[in-house]
Amino acid sequence: MGKDVAYLDCDVEEPNGRIFLKPEITKQIDVTVPVPRVDLDKCTFCGECSAACEYHAIAVLGKTVEVFASLCHGCGGCSDICPEDAIEEIPRTIGHISRGVGMGVEFLEGRLNVGEAISPPVTKALKKLAITSDVAIIDAPPGTSCPVIEAINDTDFVILVTEPTPFGLNDLKLAVGMVREIGLPFGVVINRSDIGDDRTDEYCHRGKIEILKKIPFNRRLAEAYSRGEMMFSVNSQYEKNLRELYQNIVNRISR
Repeated sequence: MGKDVAYLDCDVEEPNGRIFLKPEITKQIDVTVPVPRVDLDKCTFCGECSAACEYHAIAVLGKTVEVFASLCHGCGGCSDICPEDAIEEIPRTIGHISRGVGMGVEFLEGRLNVGEAISPPVTKALKKLAITSDVAIIDAPPGTSCPVIEAINDTDFVILVTEPTPFGLNDLKLAVGMVREIGLPFGVVINRSDIGDDRTDEYCHRGKIEILKKIPFNRRLAEAYSRGEMMFSVNSQYEKNLRELYQNIVNRISR
């Protein structure tokens, strides 16, 4: 459609966009967070750093100080509050960002290192990279937790994908509450729309939530997905449907 597009895989614990876009990676960037290192010769073991840390990442135990790096959010509060200036911050790598091009799309993927507990810094670093494309599509993780909020924050529009099942409807209600609390415009896509029941439709109607698109179940589509192929490779009608979905969202944002 004449647009330069960037795809950001912000599902940093389970990124899978590269399976479909098959990018050629040209650059890899480490993501670090600053964690405290205590100079015990300066430290008076007053405990102010431990009291200030909301995440319990630093603890004063007698005449020593323990730092739990995996719990540290890198806020710098312990360093700022230390009366003896005994804390310095050192970078710790928690993940990396891959950058390249796939199918003509600028591709950026965040990946959290195995065993790490905190993913938002990777998403934040990914979104801070200079994106010059006309359109940026952010692939967010599922759910309503902090990683999701970090991914969708400051976006122009949120697409909530659901299925017409009791579990799908329950998760949709939680997601709708989240985006409304943040104050972001959104719409719903119902995947496998011909299974389950009509309670998802009823919920959206009652809540004045626009259903942007319904995608019926298609076995050929599921098989293509399992091979890492795009929807439009199955049937050109899907390309038309996705173009209409994009234009609908652009019109919503413009209004």
